[in-house]
Amino acid sequence: MTGPLVRTAEPAEFPAVARLTVAAYEADGQLKSETGYAEVLADVAGRAAHGEILVAVDPATGQLLGSVTFVLPGSPYAEVCGPGEAEFRMLAVDPAAQGRRVGAALVQACVDRATGRGCTALAICVREGYAESAQQLYRRRGFTRTPELDWSPLPGVHLLALRLPLTPPV
Repeated sequence: MTGPLVRTAEPAEFPAVARLTVAAYEADGQLKSETGYAEVLADVAGRAAHGEILVAVDPATGQLLGSVTFVLPGSPYAEVCGPGEAEFRMLAVDPAAQGRRVGAALVQACVDRATGRGCTALAICVREGYAESAQQLYRRRGFTRTPELDWSPLPGVHLLALRLPLTPPV
């Protein structure tokens, strides 16, 4: 089986990306007792105005399997990346597509974009106590905890920062 194809999302796909992202976060339990984050996740057009929305699709069927938002410093969606770095946010995999290397393909696409732009590191924040499979993926890929960048956007929501040093192409 070939892996998913990762490409930039088309605006016509934004509603499907919104549904998939909210469904993935709900399935992981990350939207319980939340107020407003589902709306942030669903605002794909808003994210696209400040970053790049990437989608993973099944190469045989064209089915949308996952998505991620890639951002650079200065974007309102950049939480912890510094100058010369990049960050990805809101990585989501359709619960029905778990185990098909969708998340790994999306992370690799972000690594490739960051490296291609000469970035020295790629960052991601994960919510403490959630997304264990995603955290395992990031650790396998070489991301390490960066506790000095941890932060809390709301009381009771603690985000853990992870960072991958990059070697820009020569």
